[in-house]
Amino acid sequence: MKTSIATVSIGGSLREKLVAISRAGFDGYEIFENDLISSPMSPEDIRSLSDDLGLTIDLYQPFRDFEGVSESQLARNLKRAAAKFDVMKRLGVDTILACSNVGTAIDPSDQLAIDQLGKLSEMAEFFDVKIAYEALAWGKFVSTYDHSWSIVQAVNHASLGLCLDSFHILSRGSSLDKIAEIPGDKIFFVQLADAPLMSLDVLTWSRHYRLFPGEGAWDLPAFVLAAISAGYSGPLSLEIFNDTYRQGAPTLTARDGHRSLKTLEDETIGISSSHSQTSFKNLDPLPLLQVPRGFSFVELQPGEGDQLVKVLSALGFELAGAHRRKAVELWTQGDARIVINNDLTGTQAELVGVGVEVADIDTLTERARSLKARLKPRDIESGEEELVAVEAPNNIDFYFGELTGVNPKWSSEFASLNSKSSQETALTHIDHIALRQPWQRIDESVLFFRSIFGLEIDDGQDIASEFGLVRSRSLVNKDRTIRLALNVTPTGADGRQTFSDHIALSTVDILKTAKLLRSNGLHVLRVPQNYYEDLTSKFEIDKDRLKEMQDFDVLFDSNEDGNFFHFYTQPIGSLFFEIIQRVDGYDGYGASNAFVRLSSQRAIDVKGLVK
Repeated sequence: MKTSIATVSIGGSLREKLVAISRAGFDGYEIFENDLISSPMSPEDIRSLSDDLGLTIDLYQPFRDFEGVSESQLARNLKRAAAKFDVMKRLGVDTILACSNVGTAIDPSDQLAIDQLGKLSEMAEFFDVKIAYEALAWGKFVSTYDHSWSIVQAVNHASLGLCLDSFHILSRGSSLDKIAEIPGDKIFFVQLADAPLMSLDVLTWSRHYRLFPGEGAWDLPAFVLAAISAGYSGPLSLEIFNDTYRQGAPTLTARDGHRSLKTLEDETIGISSSHSQTSFKNLDPLPLLQVPRGFSFVELQPGEGDQLVKVLSALGFELAGAHRRKAVELWTQGDARIVINNDLTGTQAELVGVGVEVADIDTLTERARSLKARLKPRDIESGEEELVAVEAPNNIDFYFGELTGVNPKWSSEFASLNSKSSQETALTHIDHIALRQPWQRIDESVLFFRSIFGLEIDDGQDIASEFGLVRSRSLVNKDRTIRLALNVTPTGADGRQTFSDHIALSTVDILKTAKLLRSNGLHVLRVPQNYYEDLTSKFEIDKDRLKEMQDFDVLFDSNEDGNFFHFYTQPIGSLFFEIIQRVDGYDGYGASNAFVRLSSQRAIDVKGLVK
């Protein structure tokens, strides 16, 4: 379907916004009145620029506080409307958004609103424009879409129809069922926004916390399905009020918005199988999802010195081979693979790449390209595996490759690949990876992993730290063989030591592993005695077991599904490792212990990580 976005959704001047909207791939846009009024361009200039950029102007908005007013106010409102209609003709836009009155209405009776909107519709017919009437969720007398539809029906004028806005409908918890009763040709416009679930007044919620589709908690595919099933065939348009988006780069925000709409179209197709397909011929499907089946490897920059190698050795990893032509090493233990890229010359150890296993590389590549992800083909020569990477919003590369047999294809590029470990193996596989996120790009990251890789939003947590709350969101595949924790560090946090990426490695016996790794010379993150004294007040733990846990700085969490044991290495540059054991069906990350870890990391004086 045709894609559109309101200029209020992104930052910058009007010219910057329009260029960004065009480059992102939108077909058109809604012009927000403030953007027009504050622009040095005339309406004719804006129309010409839009034509040059290949954009249509789909909606003029907003026209506020018209109906339900006194006769004298109505006269002023009609004069104001005539001026707006004239500007619309100069811009070349034929539809205006009229919001239900929130301030100047004096009479709650529908009849007054019907009579006055009828007069507005007659004026619109004279100017050859249309009015999309929208029920604002905080409207004074009209605040639901079914109420606004009853008024539009009563006016019964060809120039008056509805605007259905997902925020105003879903924020009130309104049922979508009545949309089916609205003829498609009376739905003049559809606006889309997602949102997190919040306990706020609806006006504040709307003005500051809207999100692009797929970044929040609402079922927007069901909303779009309802509108299309009713016969709507116009643009799908984003109207997003979000302080963070407007502070970001216009090109990035517009690209993210377009990605969200294309993903929403694809998801709507996915739930439309039980409906007549004739209504959905304008929806554009994406290449099929290729949900990752597991982690293939992580790629690390070693930093200066040999601390990373020492820590990997102490963790029980072995050098499995060196790449045949690159300064790259493969370290393995169980099904966990760590690639050290010695061609990278940064001064500190850092996570730079993550490899995942998929069924079809080509299809995933096409999907990523369709969603305008930044593809980064791998440097390869004849006989080497073609790994494709996409750059995530936090600048970490995510590679995708196919798994064949026990080892991935690319592992054959490493000479002297060891098939059998010479030491006791304690760790089995990568359980999850936690990634730091720039505060202004966390929602973009969620959409990135949902839309390209098909990961599902699992949960969200706010974790206390000495600098403030760390906002955390988790994404997983269905089988939980892929788990990503996205962590937003507090604004103003100094240094990278406390807020780092980390790799969680699984074991089947946490205390046995802790003893083994301690004997290997691994220094772990120390846990205060107060933690263990408090633990006894929360859980019934055998005294001897608790003593062992304290001796080896093992933390504990439990819920109705099972138990969770974990401990951490001390930081290595901007990353650290976590060793975990899940017991029974425990599905979390030990978030209740995160504040202890953050405090301990903040307190340490790093003088060497391994004996």
